[in-house]
Parts: sequence; structure tokens; C-alpha cells
Amino acid sequence: MSELAELLSIARRAAVVAGEVIMPLYESGTTVELKADRTPVTAADRGAEEAIRAFLAREAPGHGVIGEEFGETPGDGRHRWILDPIDGTKSFIHHVPLFGTLIALERDGEPIVGVIACHAVGETVSAAHGLGAFLNGRPIHVSNTATLAEATVSMTSYSRMPTYHPKAFATLCDQAGLARAWGDCYGYLMVATGRADVMLDPIMSLWDAAALYPIIREAGGRITTWAGEDSVGDSVVATNGRLHAQVLAALRLDN
Repeated sequence: MSELAELLSIARRAAVVAGEVIMPLYESGTTVELKADRTPVTAADRGAEEAIRAFLAREAPGHGVIGEEFGETPGDGRHRWILDPIDGTKSFIHHVPLFGTLIALERDGEPIVGVIACHAVGETVSAAHGLGAFLNGRPIHVSNTATLAEATVSMTSYSRMPTYHPKAFATLCDQAGLARAWGDCYGYLMVATGRADVMLDPIMSLWDAAALYPIIREAGGRITTWAGEDSVGDSVVATNGRLHAQVLAALRLDN
């Protein structure tokens, strides 16, 4: 097994470890607290990140780790794991199964491994640079949809989009064949598997975005910031590639 394949295996197994913490609490329910930024957090978020960190300390000693709940632990300076134990905590709280665990590994600042593990629906997509993208171990590819009129466009929040980008929101919803809010990481899983063609989020953190890059790229799509930058930033637009220029043109209407 190549080094990169081994790192991908570690990431997949780390996601399984997270699911073992999360799913019992999803089934039974858990208390909800509000963080300083007024976003919710649960024992599942914290427990899952603690479990992933303990696993990585054993399996990838010397690597750095940064996570949404417990900040950054420095490592060798080249490798850093980026963790979002539950992407879609609001969905988790409301017992909607479209949440997941995001795990990325960056080397020299570039994400090279990514995992989206949607535990409640039993679907995990994963990828590593040059090795392809997979759904539960089976190869996947983005769609071949060529026009927005035929496209399924998804976004996490129908309230946030028109607030920040009213013209882009109106244009995309008007032009898209189907517009939905299958949100958080599950929307990106759908783009990678060819079920949706476009997924948008106007505001993203590092741990929200990093894992998505290897997955969308290895599935044959394109992923950038809303400004069209290919590096991880504070926003994300993911497409099947063929639609990317059309989507970016719509987003520029609000500039």
C-alpha cells in the first residue's frame, strides 16, 4: 500500500471512530449548548473530536491537528489533520440525517485526503490526491450535466444566500432545473456522486471546507471559493466542472 493510500485508510478509520461516538447520541438524544458565536454544540461534537484526536495520535504520531471544538495541536510542520466532528450540528439536533463527519489531511498546506462520513444514512465518500474518489469503497464521478437549466443546485441555507447574495440567489434559483437545500456536507457528497450538479455555501470555515477539495476534484468536478480561487478559503462553490463558469458568472452579479 502506498503512503497516500495508507493515509486515506487512516482517515476512513478515523471517521468510523467518530461515528461510534455520534450515532448512539443521535439515537438517544443529547443536551445542546450554545458556543460564544451562538452556534450549537453537543456532547457528540466534543466526544467525536476527542475520539478522532486520540486515534490520530496513535496512527499518525507527529502530525498536527486542528478541529472545530478543541483548536490546534502543532505537529511536524508538513502534515495537519483538519476535523469537523459534526458538520451540520443543527441537522443532528433535529434528527435530520444529513449531517456528517469531515476529516481532511493537508500536506504543505494543500488538502490531499478528504472524507465525508454521513453516518445516519450509511454513506461515506473519500478521496486522496491521484487515487480517485469513492462512495463506500466504490468509484464515483460527478455528473455530465452541461446547462443550469438541467442542473440540480443545492445550498445549505435558503435564508443566508439571499441575505448575502440576492442577485446570485435569484439568478441561480430561476435558471436551475431544480433548486434545493440539501445542505451541509451531504450536498457535497451529492455533487461528488453525480446526484446533484452544484453546491454552494457563502460562508465556510477551514474545517468545513478542507475535506471537500480532494473529494470533488478526484470525482472529476471543480471546487473553488466564490471568487474562483482554487485554494481553500472562506466560501465554497462545488460543481461537476462543466457548470462552474456559469455558476461563477451568476455569483459575480453581486460584486
